[in-house]
Amino acid sequence: MRGLGATGGVGLAYGAMSAIGLAPATADTPRFRAPAQGDLIGKAAGNSSVVVLGGGPAGLCAAFELRKAGYTVTVLEARQRPGGRVWSVRGGTTETDLNGETQSCTFTEGHYFNLGATRIPQGHITLDYCRELGVEIQPFGNQNANTLVNYRSETAISEQSVPYRAAKADVYGYLSELLQKAASRGALDDVLTPSDKDALSTFLRDFGDLSSDGRYLGSSRRGYDSEPGAGLNFGSERKPYGMSDVIRSGIGRNFSFEFGYDQAMMMMTPVGGMDRIYYAFQREIGDDRIRFGAEVTSMRNTGSGVRVEYRQDGVGRAVDADYCICTLPPNLVGRLGNNLPADVLLALKAAIPVSSGKLGIEYSRRWWELEDRIYGGASNTDKDIAQIMFPYDHFNSDRGVVVGYYNTGKRHLAFESLTHRQRLAKALDEGAAIHGDKYRRDIASSFSGSWRRTRYSEGAWVGWSGSDAHGGEATPEYTKLLAPVDRIYFAGDHLSNAIAWQHGAFTSARDVVTELHARIAAD
Repeated sequence: MRGLGATGGVGLAYGAMSAIGLAPATADTPRFRAPAQGDLIGKAAGNSSVVVLGGGPAGLCAAFELRKAGYTVTVLEARQRPGGRVWSVRGGTTETDLNGETQSCTFTEGHYFNLGATRIPQGHITLDYCRELGVEIQPFGNQNANTLVNYRSETAISEQSVPYRAAKADVYGYLSELLQKAASRGALDDVLTPSDKDALSTFLRDFGDLSSDGRYLGSSRRGYDSEPGAGLNFGSERKPYGMSDVIRSGIGRNFSFEFGYDQAMMMMTPVGGMDRIYYAFQREIGDDRIRFGAEVTSMRNTGSGVRVEYRQDGVGRAVDADYCICTLPPNLVGRLGNNLPADVLLALKAAIPVSSGKLGIEYSRRWWELEDRIYGGASNTDKDIAQIMFPYDHFNSDRGVVVGYYNTGKRHLAFESLTHRQRLAKALDEGAAIHGDKYRRDIASSFSGSWRRTRYSEGAWVGWSGSDAHGGEATPEYTKLLAPVDRIYFAGDHLSNAIAWQHGAFTSARDVVTELHARIAAD
């Protein structure tokens, strides 16, 4: 059933459950149905036990859903907190990375930043769990017209900080002018009728804010050097850059970000930090069923069940169960003692960890609001920091935490091996080149993290070897891990079509829970 689809497979698996009498048949693909104890009456003897490896999104979701059906569940988590790669850093957080450096966060009470997941699209089932678990949510500013773009180019705009709204107005304005000229000069006559051209012209005049003769001459959409006021104070509009400079500078290179299916506004986030979701899962699952500080050392099928060995408080321990759901990062599973087949071990190696990280800078003065009128959103650049993300909480308060960089791949490699002090210095240099010297002032504290250098993760997410972009077509290795190995199942966002999203981890966990529940009822 899992092979029917990584994210859509829950509904298909539900249909398969109908065939064995566990759910009513339906012509439509239903929403996920949590397993219930009543499903097993007369079909399975006693309560089955499941050991879940990892207390991140997939592991806690699986344990939460299995508990609804009365399964005996044990979660083993090496960290001393729930959430895995969903990590909200706040005052009191202490972490020693694989570089050997220890950081202790001293953010003011109530302030934090999400070093892991930070935003939730409206369509993701993560919001369903927020509702079910009683986790309050708030809007997340994924883009903001008042933030800045700053890129290198062979133009007069090179490394100038341009307001996002001005960049948009110029790019859309000149593109509209060019398309209008092409249509009016007959260049599109082979594809457009006269009526089509009239409709296009009407659209372009509005979309690009063109003059009556079809030219882009600037627009109030760019913003003002001096804001309009009362009486005869009409303000002073910012003048547009030249067409050639706008086109060649690439200042519109990030516009498509907000068009992405999973990045379009509105975006949401939990109040107080993304980890609130996982503390709520912990509360519902029960502290007695989650063993923190439990570092798994081996997992093996035993024929009649599974045996998992781990170390906790320096002592070797073991847990025996009927089944195992392994949600550990695939790049770490091969290090465990195991009796997995060679082809499965080879498939796990095809999941390549991605380098990524963030830096949080606490300022004692919210200069971005006071001087730049920036409330949330991000400034974008082709410098190594990639972006500067502004806080979406504590508006108009006296301090706040700015994300000084959130970058991936080669850009993050420029930070990965640095000490925290070196990361901060580099980020301040690049950030000041965008926002000015105020970026260096009023700094109260800071904290950074690099996922490939973070113990028990060693990667932010994974990409599948041989696949440019996962989705629509699965690699053989990906497909291999969708199937259980005897009584061991794998789950996580890496086995979904929403890699790097909590939604992907949840849908994968639901698939496994559905399949496992059907298997037990059919045995």
